[in-house]
Amino acid sequence: MLFQRAGLSLLGTLSAPLLPDFLTSNPLPQGFPWGNRTAATTNPYEFSPTTGVIRKYDLTISRGFLAPDGVNKSVLLINNQFPAPKLEANWGDTFQITVHNQITGPEEGTALHWHGILQRATPWYDGVPSVQQCPIAPGKSMTYTFKADLYGTSWYHSHYSAQYAGGLAGPMIIYGPKNKAYDIDVGPVMLSDWYHGEYFSIVEQVVGTPGKPPPRSDNNLINGKMDYDCSKAPAGVACTPNAGISKFKFTQGKTHRLRLINPGSEGIQRFRIDNHTMTVIANDFVPVKPYDTDVVTLGIGQRTDVLVKATLPATSAVFMRSDISANCATANQPSAVAAIYYNKADTTKTPTTVAAPYDDSHCGNDPLAKTTPFFPFPATSNPATVQNIDITLGPNATGNVLWKMNGVSFRGNYDHPILLLANLGNVSYPDDPQWNVYNFGNNNSVRIIMKNTIPAAHPMHLHGHNFNVLAEGTGEWDGTVTHIQNTQRRDVQILLPAAVVNGAIVPSYLVIQYNTDNPGVWPLHCHIAWHVSAGLYINTMEQVDLIKKRVVPSTIAQTCRDWADYSGHNVVEQIDSGL
Repeated sequence: MLFQRAGLSLLGTLSAPLLPDFLTSNPLPQGFPWGNRTAATTNPYEFSPTTGVIRKYDLTISRGFLAPDGVNKSVLLINNQFPAPKLEANWGDTFQITVHNQITGPEEGTALHWHGILQRATPWYDGVPSVQQCPIAPGKSMTYTFKADLYGTSWYHSHYSAQYAGGLAGPMIIYGPKNKAYDIDVGPVMLSDWYHGEYFSIVEQVVGTPGKPPPRSDNNLINGKMDYDCSKAPAGVACTPNAGISKFKFTQGKTHRLRLINPGSEGIQRFRIDNHTMTVIANDFVPVKPYDTDVVTLGIGQRTDVLVKATLPATSAVFMRSDISANCATANQPSAVAAIYYNKADTTKTPTTVAAPYDDSHCGNDPLAKTTPFFPFPATSNPATVQNIDITLGPNATGNVLWKMNGVSFRGNYDHPILLLANLGNVSYPDDPQWNVYNFGNNNSVRIIMKNTIPAAHPMHLHGHNFNVLAEGTGEWDGTVTHIQNTQRRDVQILLPAAVVNGAIVPSYLVIQYNTDNPGVWPLHCHIAWHVSAGLYINTMEQVDLIKKRVVPSTIAQTCRDWADYSGHNVVEQIDSGL
């Protein structure tokens, strides 16, 4: 029996459209919507363009049944697509995205987060319930309006519990200046671990079963597709063998841009293309000076844009590969493949190329010294605030094992978003320590030194900022900064696992720094779905005097009224942190 695989999505098919250099409905000063701004000469945090163009999208969230790898399961969908629809804009455009919550059987609240968007002047549209908004109640809608203030490759996803692990994630492309020439934009390549169990049952296991770890992922997908061995499917679960892999097109002699995204739940990805070298040109929303590599490492939430020259004969076909790191994550079927067909290749035949070996020993990103942003944005040597954060793991009073940051495991309150309370003047929460709020007042910069005491890696994501990555390593940080005048920047960086030396734990560290120039309440959390569900999360609050002066849109207040009406008449089953 055959099952629907991806709904209406064309990603991973030979019919998927190539991407343009920019969307052409804009006025074109100097030939581009962003004028004469370039990656090398423009500070994107201070001089982003304003085009005046509004990009409208209408997104309906609902349940459905799909079989991305042949195993039929209940999933959460946006506009009946998996992966969710691609959102596009030019740098400086305004997104206007209306989200309809049509989740039934059972009903749930929801909210969408636009990963990596700074949300300057619009912090309430960052999309985190209990922090910047109330959840969108079942049967209700909310419109998010915000500027495409950075450019490059990103994604959007639900930030309500671990819903995105059930399918609520899609690519977001913002066109901007090129920092290296290429011929063809192939578009998003989403690399995602996949679970055959429903996300809610996994969360129940993570936070509700004392001492029991999260399950291993069942498969690994490229643009929502991969084969699966049906003999391994649980009894009674419908499965179609040889469901099929994703397919891509290359043109011989041309240089192709691939926009790699890890929207998974737990697994660190190792991406390669047989018989080809890749050139890295961007990490997250940060253009970097190009460098060559054979393997790209992506933690959850990270993006890397690469260029690939099609140097083989026009009849060639090769495998694209991504492995969930065996050394750094857990998976039953870790290896995903997709087919790349050159312009004269036989697309009915599966490639036969062989994978090259690679080093899987390092549970982190490329060395900091290897990555240099195009536009220099130095970290100050004397930040206004230094905050130390220790990451630990331990049982609570009921025996459930939770993640903690400085001894506190986060739990959100959907009824009382912290940003809205701060706007009313309430910026301290001694009665709610589990909200884990760090109020940096009106200071102009902060350095956060994270120490990991557990032998597990954490892709740490900060909302509202691209941060400077000053240092990483194992042991005690000695104060050395890598490229202090032009440190690596991004919005997710993998915090290395603690080392085990002669049976003793040696903590790892990650040092980040950023200017607190974006008034709001911004989450800092591990992007592994099961870790944030179990509380590995804090809220950073900055420029409190300016927060109080903001005028919150009526749509935010209405969303909270709708949620209060819903939660006042229905039991909301919040079994985890809420995020």
